[in-house]
Amino acid sequence: MRQENPQHRLTRIDITDLFMANPPQANMTTMFTPYCMLRLYADLIPELPDCVLYLDTDIVCRRSFSNLYQEPMKDVDIAGVLDHYGKWWFHHKLTWFDYINSGVLLMNLASIRQDGLLVRCRRLIRHRWLFMPDQSALNIIAKSKQILPRKYNEQHKVETDTVFQHFTTSFRFWPRFRIVTVKPWQISAVHQQLGLHEYDDLLNDYRQLAPKLKEVS
Repeated sequence: MRQENPQHRLTRIDITDLFMANPPQANMTTMFTPYCMLRLYADLIPELPDCVLYLDTDIVCRRSFSNLYQEPMKDVDIAGVLDHYGKWWFHHKLTWFDYINSGVLLMNLASIRQDGLLVRCRRLIRHRWLFMPDQSALNIIAKSKQILPRKYNEQHKVETDTVFQHFTTSFRFWPRFRIVTVKPWQISAVHQQLGLHEYDDLLNDYRQLAPKLKEVS
């Protein structure tokens, strides 16, 4: 990071105690690991600023996101992009799409800490099983949310203006129906299943850094 900008820094924050004090009991045995729920504890971390951009680990940044981070958040708790598949199945109202994907979230923690959005989300996943627990809880509870342009969380086909590509599970129908789940660190699968070579320079850097990352993990 500092090779790109000396002012960049990475801080690791251990929230094990926060998680164990209020675990998502009803969702601890789902296919989604506890790490998926950690965004729902952001309001409890004093080190985090009033506005946070949350990114899943399977996100690749393609260009500057400074315009997104400067998005006005007045009267809005969270901002996100519609879920590529879920938007068709899950609605609060039938007249418009409002089901967001939680992989890229601009979070107004100043507002969230006041209105208790994440407190209510944690209570929900503690007592009720949910499909995609963190994402479902946010969509069920959040009333003040903003829908962002697709370029900020592209889950399907990358376009020229895509800022974040999200390597989510997708469905393929030709030559036969199949479910495809490929993550950006699965280099062979990225090449062979997705036919994607655009990130080869980045992946080569990752290959060199990976052993060092294991040493400090």
